[in-house]
Amino acid sequence: MTLITDGGSTKCDWVLLDNSGELVFKTATSGLNPTVVPKEELLLRIASNEDLKSVFNSVEILDFYGAGCGTATPRSILKEVLEELFIKAKVNVSEDMEAAVFAATTKPGIVCILGTGSNSCYFDGTEIHAPIPALGFILMDEASGNYFGKRLIRDYYYHRMPIEIAEEFEKKFNLEADEIKMNLYKKPNPNAYLASFAQFIFTQKEINPYFYALIKEGISNFIECRILCYEKAHEVPVHFIGSIAHFSEKIIKECFAAHNLKLGNIVQRPIDGLIDYYKSRIHNS
Repeated sequence: MTLITDGGSTKCDWVLLDNSGELVFKTATSGLNPTVVPKEELLLRIASNEDLKSVFNSVEILDFYGAGCGTATPRSILKEVLEELFIKAKVNVSEDMEAAVFAATTKPGIVCILGTGSNSCYFDGTEIHAPIPALGFILMDEASGNYFGKRLIRDYYYHRMPIEIAEEFEKKFNLEADEIKMNLYKKPNPNAYLASFAQFIFTQKEINPYFYALIKEGISNFIECRILCYEKAHEVPVHFIGSIAHFSEKIIKECFAAHNLKLGNIVQRPIDGLIDYYKSRIHNS
């Protein structure tokens, strides 16, 4: 049996396929980004899922595509955790960009992630090229959930947020300074904590001028830093993966028109594309 995982910082989607490519189950855990979640917590989050626990001894292949897995050290930490739990499995840990490409396209293009974090790569039809390393939520992650969460908190405290919006923001979140600092500096997943504030923007029925300006600024920054850096940016379609991209489609289209870029696919949940990719691979093997 093959277990595949789309591992975000906020949530991980898991899918088990049997040897004929048929779906056995889908399940989910909390995020498993090894750069921000301690090893003991990684183990606990996986082991507390009953579906996964039931196949610890039977999974043969485990392919994990995860946020925070773009460099060797966090990738090896997560691999050790998975091998400790899935004792018979051949474990492969790759960065989430690979899953994004599999879910978005089979042809040359630029593939972008806009979820809790953000990233991009150029796919030449065979290989992935990512010349700019992803340095995480403190230094990068333009237009991501944690980017917008930081903006909202800063604007609230600097009194840049319109009064009526600030009052609504106060009702939805605990904005005590001690609460914010504890979650950012003492608890696991500070990036996912920041991203949780972004739902204040993206669950609204209408995008007001304040939200519109925030989203447009974030998307524009992402285009400049993560799309225009590729020399083929104006020659190939640009695809997006993730909830932020899904809910920002209209503004993405506006920003693309200004830069003469071609928008490709927008996929909210890459796990569905991964299932199709793996089924095809199993059937053709």
